[in-house]
Amino acid sequence: MFLHYLDLSWRSFKRTPVVSALMVLAVAVGIGVTMTSLSVYHMMSMDPIPEKSRSLFHVQLQTMEGEGTRRGSPDGLPYQLTYQDVMALTEAPIPERKIPSMKAGFSVHMNSPEVKPFIELARMTNREVFDMFNLEFVYGGPWSLEQQENAAPVVVINEEINNRLFGGENSVGKMIYLDNRSYVVTGVMKQWNINIKFYDVNNGAFHDAEQLFLPFSLIAAFEIDTWGNTNGWKHEDTSTFQKKMQSEEMWLQFWVELNSEQEKREYGEYLMAYMQEQQKLGRFDREELQYALRDVIETMEYREVVSEDNRILVGLSFMFLAVCLANILGLLLAKFLRRAPEVGVRRALGASKRQVFYQHLVEVSLLGLMGGIVGIGISQLGLWGVRLTQDYYTDLATMDLSMLLAAPAIAISACIVAGLYPAWLVCRTTPATYLKTQ
Repeated sequence: MFLHYLDLSWRSFKRTPVVSALMVLAVAVGIGVTMTSLSVYHMMSMDPIPEKSRSLFHVQLQTMEGEGTRRGSPDGLPYQLTYQDVMALTEAPIPERKIPSMKAGFSVHMNSPEVKPFIELARMTNREVFDMFNLEFVYGGPWSLEQQENAAPVVVINEEINNRLFGGENSVGKMIYLDNRSYVVTGVMKQWNINIKFYDVNNGAFHDAEQLFLPFSLIAAFEIDTWGNTNGWKHEDTSTFQKKMQSEEMWLQFWVELNSEQEKREYGEYLMAYMQEQQKLGRFDREELQYALRDVIETMEYREVVSEDNRILVGLSFMFLAVCLANILGLLLAKFLRRAPEVGVRRALGASKRQVFYQHLVEVSLLGLMGGIVGIGISQLGLWGVRLTQDYYTDLATMDLSMLLAAPAIAISACIVAGLYPAWLVCRTTPATYLKTQ
């Protein structure tokens, strides 16, 4: 019976090609606009590391002294940490996996005229980052613990840099130059494509992940300064790098891996004990000491990675789809009621109201399917336009499989809703009324 209804629907389209084409176009435009905004929102709000998003925690400490001192964040807690706090937490006995982190950058070259130098962002961190963030290697692996502790000039590069400098060959043990120093490559990791740079929202949530990873200990050894944001809250002499490391300026991020509520509670108690100890030394001058441990999802919500504007845009696009459907409703009413004499004859020959109703719902579903498919093409044009506006939209303004399947599903559902009233109206046709006119 379903195939028979499909055949009738197709015949109906062919009898009224212009009206049918207009309805398909209206659905397609509505779906195209809706899926453009919905796809961007979907990619922005997607869990960047679903296998570990609930076990990775961002650490915040209230280092600003004075009860009234607040900067930026909703709860007054600084987004970043000082160098002295990061070093103390790195050397702490718990938890097992913890990483300091800082955004940096270098000019990359091979100290030869064959390779043109280029600027590349880097992440200064510890070797545990590769296990914590599930980063995979093509060649080699992370630097050793001994190299990390001794601030050895070593680096992990990704596939893109490896292809650019070494033509994709195994470059482990080879040397590259970052600024004016040489570094030995210990590993080549796979390209890390994440939709949200969750580990450093402070320096651009939608920027690309760094392609160079170096030991955090090199910061002090080579006095490598941050390429990210630095936040201060009081006047200090930071004229030298040593003074900056000892100051209360905040320019570093710190992440830990906690795999149970007990580990989280124990680490929270450790943080409170650390702050109380520092308070005795003259820091953390507050009546109530504060810290925060937020996992990846909580951090994204706390930092408002997906702004209210994005949600409003999605809402407006669905309202535009509703306007398109309102126009379709009028066209469907005219089309179905024009067919009333035909329906009257069918009813006289034995077709039930339910069969007539289902037949017209199949027709509007087919209309929605066609509109949804055309709408995917329109949304691709919209996403292409979004990608042209900003570089960081390159990975965000795309449609994944779930969005490709959602487009026709939304179109069909919307068309069924719009077609319920016209289908109900035409199935109530009284056969005798139209038989007299035949």
